[in-house]
Amino acid sequence: MRGATHAKWTACAVAVALAATACGGGDDDGGSGGDTSAVLSASWGDPQNPLEPANTNEVQGGKVLDMVFRGLKRYNPETGAAEDMLAESIETSDSQNFTIKIKDWTFSNGEKVTADSFVNAWNYGASLKNNQKNAYFFSYIEGYDQVHPEDGSKQTADTLSGLKVVDEKTFTVKLNQKFSTFPETLGYSAYAPLPQEFFDDHSAWLSKPVGNGPYTIQSYAKGSQMSLRAWEDYPGEDKAQNGGVDLKVYTDNNTAYTDLLAGNLDLVDDVPASQLANVQADLGDRYLNTPAGIIQTLAFPYYDEKWDQPDSDKVRTGLSRAIDRKQITETIFQKTRTPATDWTSPVLGEEGGFEEGFCGDACEYDPDEAKKLIEEGGGLPGGQVKITYNADTGSHKDWVDAVCNSINNALDNEKACVGNPVGTFADFRNQITDLKMSGPFRAGWQMDYPLIQNFLQPLYYTNASSNDGKWSNKEFDDLVDQANAEADTAKAVDLFKQAEAVVRDNMAAIPLWYQNGSAGYSERLSNVKLNPFSVPVYNEIKVG
Repeated sequence: MRGATHAKWTACAVAVALAATACGGGDDDGGSGGDTSAVLSASWGDPQNPLEPANTNEVQGGKVLDMVFRGLKRYNPETGAAEDMLAESIETSDSQNFTIKIKDWTFSNGEKVTADSFVNAWNYGASLKNNQKNAYFFSYIEGYDQVHPEDGSKQTADTLSGLKVVDEKTFTVKLNQKFSTFPETLGYSAYAPLPQEFFDDHSAWLSKPVGNGPYTIQSYAKGSQMSLRAWEDYPGEDKAQNGGVDLKVYTDNNTAYTDLLAGNLDLVDDVPASQLANVQADLGDRYLNTPAGIIQTLAFPYYDEKWDQPDSDKVRTGLSRAIDRKQITETIFQKTRTPATDWTSPVLGEEGGFEEGFCGDACEYDPDEAKKLIEEGGGLPGGQVKITYNADTGSHKDWVDAVCNSINNALDNEKACVGNPVGTFADFRNQITDLKMSGPFRAGWQMDYPLIQNFLQPLYYTNASSNDGKWSNKEFDDLVDQANAEADTAKAVDLFKQAEAVVRDNMAAIPLWYQNGSAGYSERLSNVKLNPFSVPVYNEIKVG
């Protein structure tokens, strides 16, 4: 078949959700044509790692990759549907063997994008010796166990046996099992093509990444600013409608908001919680509040034995029942968050796997039951929980303090819970990847693509790329494998829901709330919108 159709239900669900609940927004047609040479400024945070597509699995770096790269698929900025970008066609007869043909395209350095550009990039991303955080995304390709053995042994191959170049514009992919929605995942940045200079002079490329998207990186000063400029010869239809974007680093989004109001910044893509009460008065229709595929959770370090005891699930469930989600989302977030009742997102819709109330009473506030469960589970490890979070973006201090106050009040113990701030997002992520968490930590998830699989497998599958707490459960893994192999969409969703039930019954992570995307922008800008991932659609913004 041409492409795949299994994600159509998610695209429709996203479109309905956005149409039903979005508020605010810029002029749909952008008003005037704008100044296509004008540069806008936007708030940002330093990424955790250099911007290698297969080594970036966090939001700040992902924003840049989405501007600098284009892959086989692109997720529609309004509906979230996976649409062909560089893919001329993706065909399969058995959901296991795929033939991919690519369009005529070039990198910004003039090099042609070829089948080798993809195959070489995927082989690099999968290889154990390259230590890429997104290596797991290649695990369904045949030969992954040789290039990235997970049993501690040395790799015995440098390339994936399931990847074959047929000709300059064609390559084949053989998976190690059926994966019906594999094509829908190929818009994720880990699957981006790479130019030859990435391999010829890796350090030089890292200092100034070269991609094939509508923007090029002009300069980057860590802790200060990244400057991107529109690529005039970009071959795609989604050309930049502005001259570029200066991403300015802020360690406090309140400062970014103040700069926006003062005219020193054009775009803030995360309005601080402390400003939500007055943002409508400040910005009027230049404030965006739109549904997004984002869920905030508390994760746990299962590599620390005190969180991996036989009755630890009772402690985690008790903590969940001690959190008054409704009060926090109404008072701290001014209803720009919705109490979570499952581990996915409402943007998926019921057909896509979202089920309101799936968490059951384990996510309902009940102080008496919270105390009882924690006592039955052996009490709080060490007598206290410390919730670790990054203090530089996202108003996390506000909600962590509120969560701790709720827990302390429920347990009648003012020292039961405290916040544990880490100065920057990059340092926070480094501590997580270095397995240095000793208690619950912030684990917000922004979907990579609008499938229920993406809310479950990367986070909870054994050794998955974003399974930061190292939770492992064979029943869950087996159900996910079965779901991925199922070609019937409804049956696949049902299997994923069974896997989610395992997460629920073990309280693998505590779901807190679903998040809307929020943004505010200056009078210089028009046609500003957030995609279903809550990221500004930078290339469509008009200036002047």
